[in-house]
Amino acid sequence: MGAALGTGDKRARNIDLNIVPFIDLMSCMTAFLLVTAVWVNTANIHTHAAGKNRDGLDPDTPDPKLSVLVEKDTVWVGVSRLDDYTKIARDGTEWSKLETALREQKKSAYFEKTGEIEVAAASSSQNPVSYSNLITAMDIAEKPGFDDVRLTEPLSLSAYPHAM
Repeated sequence: MGAALGTGDKRARNIDLNIVPFIDLMSCMTAFLLVTAVWVNTANIHTHAAGKNRDGLDPDTPDPKLSVLVEKDTVWVGVSRLDDYTKIARDGTEWSKLETALREQKKSAYFEKTGEIEVAAASSSQNPVSYSNLITAMDIAEKPGFDDVRLTEPLSLSAYPHAM
């Protein structure tokens, strides 16, 4: 690309636009875009909104849902529409009782064909729940075969234990 200033004069100048730096910049930006696009897809966590809607109803599924509520010293396993709650006292880092309770629920007729489970943590300044405990509960939920683990807030659980 060029432009000529002046016509036929000794002082006429031929001005060329140097686009090499522009091409270098665009090739670097393209490479950066391709690399970051791969990392963005690799480092994501698949989450789904779970629980009740604004009116307190869950119109999507009439079947019971399994919910896990993690508190500081206890874990609740609840089945919605049945008002069936299991309180598991968690002392220290023992999680085998939760795994046993979830395996029993997976064997029931309600949950043998589904892999969906809701997990929430009731954490407050007086009773904090660590992030590692929440992740551990989610990992344990996958062991019996609940492969669609959904994270939600405690009050949005389909089976929220009212008598805490």
